[in-house]
Amino acid sequence: MIYVKVYRVQGEVLLAACDEELLGKTFREGELKLEVRERFYKGELVEEEKLEELLEEATIANLTGERCVGKAIELGYVDPERVLRIEGVPHAQMAKLLF
Repeated sequence: MIYVKVYRVQGEVLLAACDEELLGKTFREGELKLEVRERFYKGELVEEEKLEELLEEATIANLTGERCVGKAIELGYVDPERVLRIEGVPHAQMAKLLF
């Protein structure tokens, strides 16, 4: 399962999504620090398939975890070469350019 939270601000749709088991954890590697904060990520708990619908609507996405990032890669929203890994945990950000 995946936690998803949608923010709508000034015409943008920001999707925050993380794999359920990562919520509330902090990962560090060298100078990098990834905090999977409840106040940012904890919204609705959904199945992976729901993420596809949410990514389609999102103009910006912040994704953390194997399932979240893997689904975004599978759907073509994220380039696997651009995924950051901190303590082995994948993290990716996406922004759609709208013309």
